[in-house]
Amino acid sequence: MLVPLRLLLYPDESPDVITSISLAIVFFNAFSGSVAYARMKRIDYKSGLLFSAASIPGAALGAFTTQYIPRQWFDLVFGLLMLTVAVYLLIRPSKVSPSEETDVPQGHIQRRITEVSGVTHEFSYHPWVGILMSVAVGYLSSLLGIGGGIIHVPALVNLLNFPVHVATATSHFILAVTALTGTGVHVLNGAFYHGHGVHRTVYLAIGVLLGAPLGARLSDRLHGDWIIRGLALALALVGLRLLVKAVV
Repeated sequence: MLVPLRLLLYPDESPDVITSISLAIVFFNAFSGSVAYARMKRIDYKSGLLFSAASIPGAALGAFTTQYIPRQWFDLVFGLLMLTVAVYLLIRPSKVSPSEETDVPQGHIQRRITEVSGVTHEFSYHPWVGILMSVAVGYLSSLLGIGGGIIHVPALVNLLNFPVHVATATSHFILAVTALTGTGVHVLNGAFYHGHGVHRTVYLAIGVLLGAPLGARLSDRLHGDWIIRGLALALALVGLRLLVKAVV
């Protein structure tokens, strides 16, 4: 939500300035989430390091490309993305935990992850599928200044047979590396320092740290389906607003 809201609030700012600040916030969020998941022992570090290394070139290229996209086209692309995500959230398939495999297919990497609770997950995947996927997710995430979890987690579960909890935790770990890479590129090209980037990042980071515990408490009191529907509705409204703004 951070990027589209900034697009609406700051109509004169360039896409690279907006995405640079957003990526910095994404990094802090992903890093703090990774620390929490590390304590639960849900992160598949071997796969995470492999996919993180693959995402770095895509993330760097995405951050470099953003500065060449006209603001009107950026609004149009992001508006379409918001509508796509909203539709996905409304019709998303149920996440089913992958079944344990007796035979590992040729060329697959077998993984075994044991959580701190004692739950053990066994699965396998083809490494090149994950590598190519991570390059693409790294590029899109950095190009648009968003967290790649909405793409990465379903891909890890459906394409690479990751258990949902392991996919979510490992995605956070990968995203921290991707967002840090994209932010670094923006720092080097100077975009991060435009529009009071450092000050706004500090204020937004404080807001995220304060809002996250509140959101966690509210989530316990609201039904999960209503949270998803509310998010989908918000994304759809913002997406439509961006499309209207870009076309008119």
